[in-house]
Amino acid sequence: MNKLIAAGVGIVLLVFIGLSSLFTVHQTQQVLVTQFGQPIRVIKTPGLHVKVPFIQSVITFDARLLDYEGPGEELILGDQRRVIVDSFTRYRIVDPLVFYQTVGPAEQGIRARLSSIVTSSLRRVLASESLLAMLSADRSRIMGEIRRQVNEEAQRFGIQVVDVRIRRADLPDENTQAILARMQSERERVAREARAEGAEVAARIRAQAERDRTVILAEAEAQAAILRGAGEQEAIRIFAEAFSRDPEFFQFWRTMQAYREVFANGDSRLVLTPDSDFFRFLREMPEMPRR
Repeated sequence: MNKLIAAGVGIVLLVFIGLSSLFTVHQTQQVLVTQFGQPIRVIKTPGLHVKVPFIQSVITFDARLLDYEGPGEELILGDQRRVIVDSFTRYRIVDPLVFYQTVGPAEQGIRARLSSIVTSSLRRVLASESLLAMLSADRSRIMGEIRRQVNEEAQRFGIQVVDVRIRRADLPDENTQAILARMQSERERVAREARAEGAEVAARIRAQAERDRTVILAEAEAQAAILRGAGEQEAIRIFAEAFSRDPEFFQFWRTMQAYREVFANGDSRLVLTPDSDFFRFLREMPEMPRR
């Protein structure tokens, strides 16, 4: 009976020792194995691994991309303006051994160091930049330089800084109104210059259009005069040709035209002698028979 108990205890101990010597590394983790507090090896390959039980310990670090949001910092820009900057940093642990030796086993230990590194880099880079540069397309260049400096300093802690971004940049309350008034004045000045340039261009376009109009009208009038002259010449030629064919009929037709123009209103008065040539065709008309 004692042998069975001893055998059972031995089996339990063997199972316990076997389980204590095995550990699993997940895909989102990386592991540092230590022996009596001294680092032995780094394991980044996911799967089941073995360690010496009771002697070696396993410290797990996250292999994923981590975020750190820094507190708001009041900084002085290159144009002597004060801004309150909120930033966030994305990083990952790439060397667990260096991280353990410089920071310790807890991932929270890097946050204070990152805060100091990011703040120092923000102060150095933004000290030579203006507020307008931060609000323009130069912002990506500025953030690239900040990220480069932060990554260079953070590598000694075994981490890689992937990105640093300014989430918000606000003016202090006492400077906001003055800055807004100055920006409004600047925008109004630019608007006045744009309107003045537009008025100048409009006047130039109107003057050119007026000159073109004058030239076109003069050319049209000249062409019209030429056409009228040609038309009158053709009319005279046609009249002359018709007159030469039948002078008597042409004279009669012209006299009838004159009668129509003179007597069209019905109240015209003429002072002429009865034997005037104007009434020649009226005198020569045969009398209508009386009924």
